[in-house]
This record gives sequence, C-alpha cells and structure tokens, in this order.
Amino acid sequence: MEALQDFSAGLAVFCFGYPFVMAWYWMAGGLLFRLMRERHEPLPDDPPTLADYPLVSILLPCHNEEDQAEETFAALSALQYPNWEVVAINDGSKDRTAEMLDDLARRMPQVRVVHLAQNQGKSTALIVGAMAARGEILVGIDGDALLDPHALTWFVRRFLADAQLGALTGNPRIRNRATLLGRLQVGEFSSVVGLIKRAQTIYGTVFTVSGVICAFRKRALADAGWWSPAALTDDVEVTWRLQLAGWRVAFEPKALCWILMPETLKGLWRQRLRWAEGGMQSVLAATPVMLRRGAWRLLPIWGNFILSVVWAYAMVTGLALGLVSALFPQWVGEPLGFSAIPQWWGTVLALTYLLQSAISVAVDARFERGIARSLFWVIWYPLVFWLLQTATAVLGLPRALMRSNQTRGTWISPDRGVR
Repeated sequence: MEALQDFSAGLAVFCFGYPFVMAWYWMAGGLLFRLMRERHEPLPDDPPTLADYPLVSILLPCHNEEDQAEETFAALSALQYPNWEVVAINDGSKDRTAEMLDDLARRMPQVRVVHLAQNQGKSTALIVGAMAARGEILVGIDGDALLDPHALTWFVRRFLADAQLGALTGNPRIRNRATLLGRLQVGEFSSVVGLIKRAQTIYGTVFTVSGVICAFRKRALADAGWWSPAALTDDVEVTWRLQLAGWRVAFEPKALCWILMPETLKGLWRQRLRWAEGGMQSVLAATPVMLRRGAWRLLPIWGNFILSVVWAYAMVTGLALGLVSALFPQWVGEPLGFSAIPQWWGTVLALTYLLQSAISVAVDARFERGIARSLFWVIWYPLVFWLLQTATAVLGLPRALMRSNQTRGTWISPDRGVR
C-alpha cells in the first residue's frame, strides 16, 4: 500500500507539474519572439515593398466545398499581390464543387482546376497541385479559408530573406463565433496556438504548420519527399519531413486567414481525435528517421509530444485512483490520485494559465481588434479542451499504432460550424 501511495503522489506531481512548467516555457518563448521578431515590425495591413514579387501558386484542395467556394474565391480575388495563381484540386467531390470550380476558372484567369475521379485524400491532392503549380513558392489553404489580402506578401518577404526556410505557418483566426464552442476556440487559438508557434520558432523547431494556411518552398518539399498519401494529418507529417531533411520551419503571424471551426461537440470530437491520431502517426514514423540521422535539434518538440501523451495517460490514471479513493476509502487508507493534491496547487496552476492567456492575448492584440474580449472564454478553456485533449490522446495512440501505413488518408467535409 505504501508503494501505491508513493506512486500516487508522484503521479499527482507530474500531472500538475507538466502543464505548469510548459506554460512558463511557452510564455518565455512567446515573449522572446515578440521582443526579437515583432517589436519593430509593421502591422499586417501595411506590408513593405519587396525587391521581387515571384509567382506564388496557391494550392486549394477541395472535397465537397460547394458551400464555401464562392466566399473563398472572393477573398482570393482581393489579394494585394501582383503575381499569383490558384491550382484548385477537386478531390472526388460528390456535390457541385466540380461545376463551381470550373465556373470560377472561366471567370478568373489566374485559376486552374484539376479534377480527381475519386477521393484520394488531401495529401495526394496537394501533391497533384504541386506538380501542376508553376511557382516556386506554394501556399496551401483549405476550402473555408478567407486569405488576408496581404498574406502572400508576408510569406514571400520571409522566403526572400532566408534561403534555409523551407516552410512557414500562417496565423489562422476563427471567424464563426455564434456558439459557446466557437467562442472557446477563439480563446484557444489566441492564448495557446499562437503563443506555442511563436515559442517553437524561437526555440528552433516547429511541431506543425497550420494546414489551413501555410507556405512552402517547392524545392524543400522535393527534398523532403512531398506529402505522404497515408498521412492522416498532412500538415504535421510534412512539417517533420521538412525538418528531418534539414530545412527550417517558422511562424509568420502577419500572414492571416479567417477560418471556420466545428461548433458541435460531435464535430469537435472528430476533428481533435483525427489530430491526435494523425500527430501520433507522424511522430511514430519520424522517430526512427530522427534517431538514424541524429537530428537532435528535433528532440525538444519530440520530447514534449511524448510527455504530453504520457501526461494524458497519467491524468486518466490519477482520476481513476481518485475515484477509487473516494468510493472505497476503507481499502486505501490515505487519499490517492488527485484526492491527495493540496488545493493551492490548482490555484497556482489556474493563475499561471491566466497569466499565459493575458500575455498571449497582449501579443496577439495587434492582429485582431477586440481580441482581449476572448479572455473571458479563455477561463473555461482548461475545463473543456484539456479534458478533450486527454481523451483524444489516450484513444489516438492505439488507433495510430493499429493504423496501416498503406491506408490512404482520405477525407470528408468537416464540421464548419453553424452557418
């Protein structure tokens, strides 16, 4: 019984210590990025004049996107960049997507459409689009992404300044806020995602680009072997491929786009479970390559990912021990699991998280007016999304282990909120 008590105490320290330490890790990196990279930068709507404006090819994989197509292309037509094309890939859509894309191509000379006879998956669609693209810089967006008029300029500026840069992740902003889940995700992307990407860029490696808005150097993708058709999360997988091939990946916060996110529990669950399974699939595939090539600079993000999975299983174990302790105190004697945690631990962790949220919102305020209002919804983030992250990580690991590497990562139209 004493051994169980010791195990329970160690588990509790890890479950509360890991998010506490990582919060300070992300805050330090985010503040360094702000001081070193953003302090003297112009605002997103005031880009500088570039020495060159190379052709940018925008890759737009589409599967059953008839509800979003007109809106997405209307935003593209407003781009304030002089040299761009769109390669739209119709990936076996069953609705009117094919007809709408062909009609848009007739109206917009910059648009070309490639039709795939059946659903091949987003990775395959991106490969097909990249092969058809004429530009050396490729920008990938999703069918619901409203690209900011100056996003291409900010991407190109970074590529022209750094020849070792293989990819950039942009700055997605949530545009559907009609429900509680929508507003919670506004807080999530402001208080968590942006801060983490800033910190990872400063520390030297990025876990994943944002698949909804990202940019690549075509030569870097060729070096890395393009996207894997078996990848469930193409963005995570290609990010690791690029960094294993020696290319750098970074965050460009001024490359904005406005996206739709799930606003139902079912849609959110399916999205996050896919993210968890796909992330584990990508890391499991990258681990032997990383060790074989001695790519030790990837160890920080690799180690943090492994610890996050261990933390999820530790949380479930701690909750189970606490439940046993509460239901059968006569069996265990002293409290086990989270029942034995001093109350002030939770208070310290909550205050730390609120500090992290305040810092990240302050850093992000220049990119979205009124973002400080999201702080109210950030307060509820741990209750919803930490539990969701725990559940999806616990289920995602066995699903990734059982998933065949030969299974093509086909896709369905995601939940894009209440319209």
